[in-house]
Amino acid sequence: MRMPWMALALALAAAVPGAGAASDEAPRRYGLTADSLVQPGVPRGRLEGPFEFHSRVIPGTVRRYWIHVPAGHDPSRPANLLVFHDGQRATHPDGSLRVPAVLDNLVHRGDIPPTIGVFVTPGHRGERYPDDLGMSNPDHRAQEYDALDDTYARMLVDELLPLVGERYALSDDPARRAIGGTSSGAIAAFTVAWHRPDVFGNVVSFIGSYVSIGYRPEEDGRPMVPGGDLYPTLVRKHPIRPLRIFLQDGRNDLDNEHGNWFLANQQMLAALQWANTEADRRGDDGPRYQLAHAWGDGGHSDDHGGRLLPEVLRWLWQPGAPAPGSASD
Repeated sequence: MRMPWMALALALAAAVPGAGAASDEAPRRYGLTADSLVQPGVPRGRLEGPFEFHSRVIPGTVRRYWIHVPAGHDPSRPANLLVFHDGQRATHPDGSLRVPAVLDNLVHRGDIPPTIGVFVTPGHRGERYPDDLGMSNPDHRAQEYDALDDTYARMLVDELLPLVGERYALSDDPARRAIGGTSSGAIAAFTVAWHRPDVFGNVVSFIGSYVSIGYRPEEDGRPMVPGGDLYPTLVRKHPIRPLRIFLQDGRNDLDNEHGNWFLANQQMLAALQWANTEADRRGDDGPRYQLAHAWGDGGHSDDHGGRLLPEVLRWLWQPGAPAPGSASD
């Protein structure tokens, strides 16, 4: 008996990172480096928010977002942009990602250009975002993050980011814009860049859910809706987008009714590499995917991605920076 789609979405929305490893092997835990910690002598940027946002593209939902402004920001000079999903976790000062601290450290040292961070939660159904939700997932996460159409991208690009642009000058160069996330937030980041490579030229994908969470069977006259496990096929069948992509996952990630996360991420990498190889074989003079990846021994957790994040941002925006560290880090 199939679980109804809405019940499935609510069950997934209740899940939190770290649950259900793929094997009996204890997943490795990864600690943060100094790049992710508040450092003496490093000026701290300003984290504004949370702001509440009601979307016309995704009606009936409310979400929160934060804006991180680097110390000494010159408002007359357009900044790089980093959008990160599940903003309530990305900004948590004691969490696994600590993105504002990473930006403070890297910008202060000149490792990356001045960068505005925008941290966005998924939508929650209702008029007000619940104050007691904490780090838990809002109840519209799966419907937004695990869908393959451009609805979420239109909300972000056409509605929310223009609000940020009214406050701060942002570069309109896709190479200076990155979007990232973990788990379903990672596939959402890929989906936004897939539909709008003219807006985002960089993708940061940690433990990405390139599996069948978004799948909905054909029923009651409604057509089948694909899940994220279709992405390797789409990558192989469609023209190459001008994207720079980092993929991370661990051998002890989830393995359940939606798929095997580690195998799914390997399929994504294989498809992206094949697309480049096939374009070379045909002599195409168009773009190629710029790729880096790190496979580790972790489970469905943000901690390996959090450890790698400073290296990933350098790789994106510091000329000549090496690809992020190997799984042995």
